[in-house]
Amino acid sequence: MSSANPPLDFPFQRLREVRAALLRLHKALLNSERDSYERLHGRIQSKGEFFQLVIQDEWFSWLRPFSQFIVQIDEALSAKEPITLDKANELLTEVRSLISPAEEGTLQQQRYFQAIQRDPNIALMHADVSRLLPSKR
Repeated sequence: MSSANPPLDFPFQRLREVRAALLRLHKALLNSERDSYERLHGRIQSKGEFFQLVIQDEWFSWLRPFSQFIVQIDEALSAKEPITLDKANELLTEVRSLISPAEEGTLQQQRYFQAIQRDPNIALMHADVSRLLPSKR
């Protein structure tokens, strides 16, 4: 793409960057939750067992919206029809609500808040994703 179009390219490039940062955050959240789960329930024996827990166990249910949203971004970026500027901006805006921790919010917000509090790496990754998002209006 030519340098004459940077404003139009920006949301699409930013969406790719957010996706990558969100994927790193999601992996860290999974690992953190696995550690918490294992402290309470004992060691998870295999990757297959962990995968089954992630998709079926209530303990990990709050992470599913992260997984689903990353898939939604992937589908938008790889669709036959190019993603529209409005859709790219909409997805970027939706990320902010996905990563909104709250001590007394929804289950997802509460668990995300707890993960940020217990793991400084998650707090840093949260900040990385937040910096990539459009400012609140």
